[in-house]
Amino acid sequence: MTDQIQKTLRDSAGARWTALLLLSLAMFCSYIFVDILSPIKDLMLSQRGWDSTAFGTMQSSETFLNVFVFFLIFAGIILDKMGVRFTALLSGAVMLTGACIKYYAISEGFKGSGLEAWFTENLNHIPLFEQLGVSPFYEGMPASAKLSAVGFMLFGCGTEMAGIMVSRGIVKWFKGKEMALAMGSEMALARLGVATCMIFSPFFAKLGGNVDVSRSVAFGVVLICIAVMMFVAYFFMDKKLDSQTGEAEEQEDPFKLSDLGQILSSMGFWLVSLLCVLYYSAIFPFQKYAVNMLQCNLTFETLPEGSFWSSTQVTIVQYCVMLVVAATAFMFNFMKNKSVKYTVLCISIASLIGYCYMGYMRQSAESIFAVFPLLAVGITPILGSYVDHKGKAATMLILGALLLISCHLTFAFVLPMFRGNAIGGVVVAYLTILVLGASFSLVPASLWPSVPKLVDPKIIGSAYALIFWIQNIGLWLFPLLIGKVLDNSNVGITDPTKYDYTNPLLMLAGLGVAALVIGLILKAVDKKKGLGLELPNITE
Repeated sequence: MTDQIQKTLRDSAGARWTALLLLSLAMFCSYIFVDILSPIKDLMLSQRGWDSTAFGTMQSSETFLNVFVFFLIFAGIILDKMGVRFTALLSGAVMLTGACIKYYAISEGFKGSGLEAWFTENLNHIPLFEQLGVSPFYEGMPASAKLSAVGFMLFGCGTEMAGIMVSRGIVKWFKGKEMALAMGSEMALARLGVATCMIFSPFFAKLGGNVDVSRSVAFGVVLICIAVMMFVAYFFMDKKLDSQTGEAEEQEDPFKLSDLGQILSSMGFWLVSLLCVLYYSAIFPFQKYAVNMLQCNLTFETLPEGSFWSSTQVTIVQYCVMLVVAATAFMFNFMKNKSVKYTVLCISIASLIGYCYMGYMRQSAESIFAVFPLLAVGITPILGSYVDHKGKAATMLILGALLLISCHLTFAFVLPMFRGNAIGGVVVAYLTILVLGASFSLVPASLWPSVPKLVDPKIIGSAYALIFWIQNIGLWLFPLLIGKVLDNSNVGITDPTKYDYTNPLLMLAGLGVAALVIGLILKAVDKKKGLGLELPNITE
């Protein structure tokens, strides 16, 4: 019997890490599309007439159906009843549909069409939602932003469904093994999508000297097609695992609404959920405005025409350097030979310095912020491995909150002091962005692997769905709030590179303070009730 178990895919390190790679690549592609317009916010104003309120309203629409139509709750039920494979294919199809709609809304074909006229005249007043102040549309919102919001809503349903499916899939393949390392590694690779987006979205929008923002979205649509292919490949791999283990893809016990009560009655679940929404609300909405924030606080010079640093070739070179940084930083975690290990580390550090130098020479805010996930790629596996073997997940979440607060306060007060100082400002920006990315890496390494310790395995999909739903409330609210606070703090300012970001950044720092308080409470509750959050994940 033991020999038979050892031959299953789950007990093969190569097989389970291959399954993880397929899921990670799919999420990598989806992360790119989530922020595909973030580095070209200024172009959306000049090319499509989107002010900060329109931009923020469209960005927040990603989570509207998940929050207010409770789609994520239904997604969790679908996951628990239909299994990982069905949910993977469904989420991929929904993502692709939404992405295609958003592309059409941004494209030149939409301009002047009958559909544009319809969206201009309609969806200005949405009963009930408008009275509650949560409508995804408003009178005067550009038609392209309205249709983009519709597509982004659908995409958001798919990508959040994919998120809970991936978490459930990792639990399925790695439970009792290196689960935190797997979850941390998945998020590290997925977050490279942020850097990819920051580098290539402006690249495609400005390609050939002719600005066309729809090219950036088209690039994202192609990547979503690749994500769907990754899910299809995972489908067959997961099916083979179940045929080997004899496990049913569906749960033996049917899902009951009473199961939700079991989840909601757990204080540990609520504290973890609150931490999640606070962390993610302080990071993901910030990403959508970070490039514009850097444009407002750093001094950039216009590069001479024909310069290598303004060419299309430098974009490719910088991205290749970024891949070297990410690959070597990730490989460092798994090497046994000390001389090779530290040689790889030196290559990673040298490549990171070279990458930062190229970002400075390009005089480009988007290429500077693209450094965001690079430190996280290296340290997330370290943190995950530490939690697997030593525990201390709640303690790490407290540390993450402290770093979060310090970074947003640095952006608010320290970075503006270097305005006019070309080198000093960029150095402060790079260091703060790297630390912010590192603080965020504590979430997948510490928080997500803690959820299986809090609920019954039969309803783990629904538990993740509820956490994602609570998280989505913040992801809906804060892009909208940042846009409105930004417009109200900069009345009369028409140049999008002259905005004052102090008030939005203070708001985000406040989320970090709240996360710190919740983290301290969670650690106390864990100690009192023995939730096991400070214990290692790997069982002997």
